[in-house]
Amino acid sequence: MNLTPFKLERYFAKYEFTAEFLLCSSDCEAMSVADLLAFEEGAAEKFQNVWLGYTESLGSPSLRKEISRIYSTIQPEDVLTFSGAEEAIFLFMQAVLREGDHVIVHTPHYQSLSEVAKGLGCEVSPWTACEENGWALDLDELRRLVRPSTKAIVINTPHNPTGYLMSRADFDALNRFALENNLFLFSDEVYRESEYDPAARLPSASDLNENAVSLGVTSKTYGLAGLRVGWIATKNRKVYEKMASLKDYTTICNSAPSEFLAEVALRHRHQLAERNLDIIKSNLAVIDDLFARHPSLFAWVRPQAGSMGFPKLLKGDVEAFCDDLVKKAGVLLLPGTMYDDTGNHFRVGLGRKNLPQAVERLEEYLLNRKFVNRKS
Repeated sequence: MNLTPFKLERYFAKYEFTAEFLLCSSDCEAMSVADLLAFEEGAAEKFQNVWLGYTESLGSPSLRKEISRIYSTIQPEDVLTFSGAEEAIFLFMQAVLREGDHVIVHTPHYQSLSEVAKGLGCEVSPWTACEENGWALDLDELRRLVRPSTKAIVINTPHNPTGYLMSRADFDALNRFALENNLFLFSDEVYRESEYDPAARLPSASDLNENAVSLGVTSKTYGLAGLRVGWIATKNRKVYEKMASLKDYTTICNSAPSEFLAEVALRHRHQLAERNLDIIKSNLAVIDDLFARHPSLFAWVRPQAGSMGFPKLLKGDVEAFCDDLVKKAGVLLLPGTMYDDTGNHFRVGLGRKNLPQAVERLEEYLLNRKFVNRKS
C-alpha cells in the first residue's frame, strides 16, 4: 500500500503543540480523569482496581453494551471497538475494497476517508458538497457517479469541516439507494449527538441499512480524545468478522484503562454532549459577531451541528494568511487546502472554552496587519 502524507495531520504536527490558541480544533473541550470519574459514584475507586492485562479484542462486553445504547437496533455483538476512529477507517477499507474497485466519497473530507482506498489501488470519485446550497449533497449527482465497479459510498454527517447536517429525507434516500445497488455505506457519524437542534438528529445508518457501517468515537461530541476509543456498528457479519480479523494485525486490543473510562463516559454521554453543546453555542455567538464586524473579509455557511465551521477568506491567500497568523499571533487556523479545497476556506473550531480569547487575538492581528480598519 502506498499512502501519501496526511496533510492535515502533518500541519497539526508542525503547529499544534506550540501555538497558544488552537482556533481550528475538531474536538470539544476535554476534561481530566478526575472530572470524568466524578460523574459516577464509586467510579474512582473502581478505576484504581482496573486490571492492566490484555483486554478482549472485540472490546469489553460491558463497553460494547454501553456503545450499543447509542443506537436503536444495534446489539452489543454488532459493535467492534478500535484505538480511535482512524483504525476503524483503515480496517474497513482493507476489509471490503480491492484494487480496481470504485468508491464515492463525500467531499471535502478527512483525508483517510479517500486516501486509504487510493492506497489500495481503488478509483475514488468525489461527491462534492455545494457551498451555494448550504454544503448540501446532490443525490442526482450520486446516481451519475455510480459505475459497475462501484463498491462503496463514504459519507460524513454531521460533516467535518462544514458542520452540514444531511436532511432526513436525503439520508433515507441515500440508504435506500445503497441497498438497491448493493453498495456498502460507510457512515462517519463521529459528530452525531452534537446537533444544535436535537429534532434534526438523524438515525444511525447502521440502524437503517444492513450494509451500512457506522463510525463512532469518544473524541468529538464527548470531548475525550485522549481515551483513543472508537468503534463501528454494523449488522453485516462478513464485514464485522473481516475487520475483527484484521485488527489482529494492528492494535489487537484496546487499553484497559481507556475502556473503563470510555464506559463511564458513555453512561453519562448526554451530560457530556450537553456540556460541549453549551460551549459550542456560546462560541458560535462570538464567531457570528466577529464575521458580522468584518463582512468584507469573511463569509460562511453557519454550521448546523458539530464543533467546527468552514468560513471563506475573502481577501488574500488562505494558506499565507493562516501561516502568518500562527507565527505572528499564536492563533492556529486550518487552511482548507488541507482538505484539497480550492475555495479559500479555512476550518474554525468551536468546541474549546478559550475561543473568545483566541478571537480577541485574531482581531488584534487583523487590525495590526491592516486587513481591516477599526471602523469595519
